Amino acid sequence: MLAKVIKFKKMGDRRGLLIALEENKNIPFNIKRVYYIIETKNGVRRGFHAHKKLEQVAICVTGSCSLLLDNGKSKESVLLNSSENGLIINKMVWHEMYDFSKNCVLIVLASDFYDESDYIRNYDDFLKEVDHNS
Repeated sequence: MLAKVIKFKKMGDRRGLLIALEENKNIPFNIKRVYYIIETKNGVRRGFHAHKKLEQVAICVTGSCSLLLDNGKSKESVLLNSSENGLIINKMVWHEMYDFSKNCVLIVLASDFYDESDYIRNYDDFLKEVDHNS
C-alpha cells in the first residue's frame, strides 16, 4: 500500500473546530516549507514529479482532489476530501494531483526547503532511478 493517510484530531466545542499540525508529532518530520495550491482550472493535472529526499504531507483543507501515487512498481489513487486527513507522500514516489473541485485548497507541508536538484521531473528518469536503487 503506497497511500498512508494521517487522521488529525479535531478539537473544539459549539463555537467551532481546530486542527493542529505539529512537526514530529502528527506530521512525521520537521516542517521546513509550507505551500498551497488554489484556483486550479477544471481538468488540470499538477505534480508530475518525484523527490529524491523530500517527504511531504498533503491536506485538502477545502474541497477535494485526487492524487496518483506511483513508486515505480505499483500505483494507487487517493481522494482527499476532508481537512482532518493528511496524505503522506514519501520520497521517491511519483505523484500527480487531479480532479480538483472548484473550491479546492490543497496545502502541502514539506520536510525541506525548495531544491530543484531534488526533483525528478521525467517519468522515464524516475523509473531508471527506482531500478538503480532496487
